[in-house]
Amino acid sequence: MRFDLILATLAWLDLSHAKIDRQNIVSQYNPIRTFSSNSTPLQVGNGDFAFGVDVTGLQTFNPFATLSSWGWHNFSLPVVTGQSSIADFNGLNWWTHGRLVNYNQPNPAIPLISNWLIQNPQRINLGRVGFSFGEASGSILESNLTGKTQTLDLYTGTITSTFKVYGSKVTVKTIADPDSDTVSLQIESDLIAAAKLGLFFDYPYSDVLKFDYPFVGVWNNASLHSTSMQQGGKSWARIQHDIGTTTYYTHVNWTGQALINGPLPNSHRYLLQQNTLGTSTWDITINFSPSPLAPLSKDSKSIVQSSKRWWESYWKTGAFISLPSSIPAAKELQRRIITSQYLLAVNCAGKDPPQESGLVNNGWYGKFHMEMVVWHLGHWVRWGKSSLMSRSIPGVYQRFLSSSLARARDQGYKGAKWGKMSDSTGRSAPGEINSLLIWQQVHPMYFAEMLYREGTSRSTLMRWDEILTRTAEYMVSYAWWNSSTGVFDLGPPMYPVSENTNPNSTINPAFELAYWRFGLGVASLWKTRQGLPVPEAWTHVLKNLAPLPVINGTYPIYEGLDSMWKDPVTVTDHPAMLGISGLLPPSRHVNLTILADTAKRVGEVWNFKNLFGWDFPMLAMNAVRLGWRQKAVDYLLDQNFAFDDAGYPIGGPRVPTPYFPGSGGLLLAIAMIEGGWEGDEGGKWPEGWRVESEGFGVGM
Repeated sequence: MRFDLILATLAWLDLSHAKIDRQNIVSQYNPIRTFSSNSTPLQVGNGDFAFGVDVTGLQTFNPFATLSSWGWHNFSLPVVTGQSSIADFNGLNWWTHGRLVNYNQPNPAIPLISNWLIQNPQRINLGRVGFSFGEASGSILESNLTGKTQTLDLYTGTITSTFKVYGSKVTVKTIADPDSDTVSLQIESDLIAAAKLGLFFDYPYSDVLKFDYPFVGVWNNASLHSTSMQQGGKSWARIQHDIGTTTYYTHVNWTGQALINGPLPNSHRYLLQQNTLGTSTWDITINFSPSPLAPLSKDSKSIVQSSKRWWESYWKTGAFISLPSSIPAAKELQRRIITSQYLLAVNCAGKDPPQESGLVNNGWYGKFHMEMVVWHLGHWVRWGKSSLMSRSIPGVYQRFLSSSLARARDQGYKGAKWGKMSDSTGRSAPGEINSLLIWQQVHPMYFAEMLYREGTSRSTLMRWDEILTRTAEYMVSYAWWNSSTGVFDLGPPMYPVSENTNPNSTINPAFELAYWRFGLGVASLWKTRQGLPVPEAWTHVLKNLAPLPVINGTYPIYEGLDSMWKDPVTVTDHPAMLGISGLLPPSRHVNLTILADTAKRVGEVWNFKNLFGWDFPMLAMNAVRLGWRQKAVDYLLDQNFAFDDAGYPIGGPRVPTPYFPGSGGLLLAIAMIEGGWEGDEGGKWPEGWRVESEGFGVGM
């Protein structure tokens, strides 16, 4: 054999130890646009704050959102005779194993209060910033601009936009501060000194919409809210926005001398115009805050440097993967991985779990769903970035513990019952599905075990102990002893993951049973690891939990669903029973032959056109556990699991774009394929794929 071929062979064998040129790979997938999207902005942000822009680098033509973790608003409570506060709300009673249990559901007798609790609070768009074009402001359209090009540098978090207007070139760099709710703008154009290029600031009223997208807020109801301004000399100004009982501030700092005027008649629009002769550059910082802060001490240039350092560190640390660019499917998968990593850091790394659309627009009134947190946040641990998950987890469980204990107590259960559709205070919105869904209950065990396997300390064990203890207490209390079968049942009434079954007949769903068994097992291990006794009630329920249901050699959604594979309604939502060995680790309680037959049946009869988001990563995780390498990749590239030109996950048939559980699920699936799990070394790619990776730990 030729010596050079021997060296090449040895080099290929040693790929796992190679140092990957991360910056080069990341930069290959920088989104580039020449016109504005009508639904997905390019964004800068830091997980708690995001600023979405059109092709001008601002929000000139499309009023994309400026959203933050703290930006919430309550409409006034409806005035109803005999009802003066949310304390007057009462839900509905359902018979539950021989007793009436009150569930947090809309009450037809008090519809106004019920609807108010569903709709409030809601996330608000903090404001719009765009270019004004001198005297012709308002008459310039995007179609009047020429030479439009825009690039998002993923490695530094910088959007560079260029265009021509009035025959002159405009260049703007848009950057977000990693440490505050601040945007830095660096603008260069001869039009600045000619007073033909300025900025406008505008403020919307909130809209009462379950899905407020692609733009957030109402821009033509000026009389329903108010703004005022204070200008501090010629270098800064502060705009106050009052919307009901909510007040917040926009702090604007700029270089040179400029004047800001407003609001314009019948609006809440302010205009900022530079008046320094000969000026062709303009640096501006815009900070949004719930407090009337002093002028910012951090200027535009320091924000640029902070952003560069943060993003370089983000990309250099943790896990990374390089897929073969010569294979089209692998190259597309690499694009989705890289852009998802950027978008999740911007939208899903804040102090609260994200809403499904992150900080792009508003879904479900801007509230987040506690059953989605594993899909949103679990990938951070597998990719070696658990510090980003720790911004919200376990903190959100600690903050919500008191209300969750009360929720369980009010229903006659022990422990803590975690809510579903939540705001930042932990209040769960009324709803039939919201109150009867149960799989969110086990997520604390999933997170805790992921972190334990990453490496833990006694302080970590102690930090999670009360959360897991109270969670397990509810799980044991919720399980119902069926004396006729001699097992503990789950439900009814309940909704399984798929949310499309009759809650009064849904009993012992496959995924929930497997997840309950996993969760109680982890809670028991957590006690053992601390040298503490495992409560006997936990062990009793764990040993006597109902077995996984089996119908005609397959795992159904729930026990007794004999018509499952023939009912078009049943096979049209989340096929969660495949998550029992996919999202969940292998278990002796799962029969692999039955599991494989179930997975094959899903592939044959399921309505894939109606699936969305995390469905496809879950299917991929199940496939790779079964050893179906090509099938796992096929699911991640399924035509119904689409990502747009900037890497946003398309919402699908039932939810708006973007739908970020799809992005988080994608990264979780990739980590499983490459990093493997306990007892499996990973690297399960289709034949012919030469893959390099760094930093993946062993998962569950």
